[in-house]
Amino acid sequence: MKKIFTLGEIVVEIMANQKGQLFTQDGIWKGPFASGAPAIFIDQVAKLGEQAAMISCVGNDGFGELNIKKLQSDGVDISNISIINDQTTGSAFVTYHEDGSRDFIFNIKNSACACINEEMVSQNILQDCDHLHIMGSSLFSKTIFNTAKKAIDIVKQNNGTISFDPNIRKEILHSPGVKDALLFILKQTDIFLPSESEVTLLTNTDNEKQAIDYYLNNGISSIVVKKGNKGASYYSRKEFFDISPHLVKEIDPTGAGDCFGGAYIALIHRGLTPRTALTYANACGAIAVTQQGPMQGTSTLEQIEKFMQQEKN
Repeated sequence: MKKIFTLGEIVVEIMANQKGQLFTQDGIWKGPFASGAPAIFIDQVAKLGEQAAMISCVGNDGFGELNIKKLQSDGVDISNISIINDQTTGSAFVTYHEDGSRDFIFNIKNSACACINEEMVSQNILQDCDHLHIMGSSLFSKTIFNTAKKAIDIVKQNNGTISFDPNIRKEILHSPGVKDALLFILKQTDIFLPSESEVTLLTNTDNEKQAIDYYLNNGISSIVVKKGNKGASYYSRKEFFDISPHLVKEIDPTGAGDCFGGAYIALIHRGLTPRTALTYANACGAIAVTQQGPMQGTSTLEQIEKFMQQEKN
């Protein structure tokens, strides 16, 4: 049975109780919530019934157990998630501002996630993998970049495909080597999943159309641009189309893009057309923002179809 794999950080997320709450002041915080961009992505893949697996590390603690139980209960193959006894599970504290922007404090580089290494990927481990998803947020060290590179090489040798969500956080974009790593992954990418603000970041132009043309002329087969409350757009050499947004009450946007990406890749993997897959992914992302907690927003196919039917009515 062919599987979709991902690798990268698993963290717990602790959220500010109120908008505008500062890290420098006392306040009430909510959590822990299971999180980590690639973990949310692969959880969504599994919730849609596709074979899904993750390569990562957690600490031998309650936060690690929380994440593993959530992933396993939703159908993710957790056999390649290592439990590191002398490290703690990664964490992310997030506070929201009135304009919708967010600030984070991450403990990833000094957590169990930093133990991800090349020995964790091999031809044997990836023998069933016909699609690998990479998140830019996971490329926070040279060791993990080399691990991702090795995994990509194996999947490509096996005629598999690669999807890439740059997920470029301002906290890591200017770290040494990060942009070069992102550009390398981009060259191996088949399906590119940037947000609207990320479309031009890895090119030498500020023009979105020129950036799209550049990607399509340099090996990328399709591009899905995530536009949040403005919907989404699809580009390939053969077609272009937009998907309209859904009007929902936003509770928590964290993880919505990862749910969107997981749904799209899962349904493309299943054989649906890009238009159908993107229609479902767009609805999945809308559902995600109505739930508190990043991984709590993942949806089953039945839930997505029910949501879409209610929208029609």
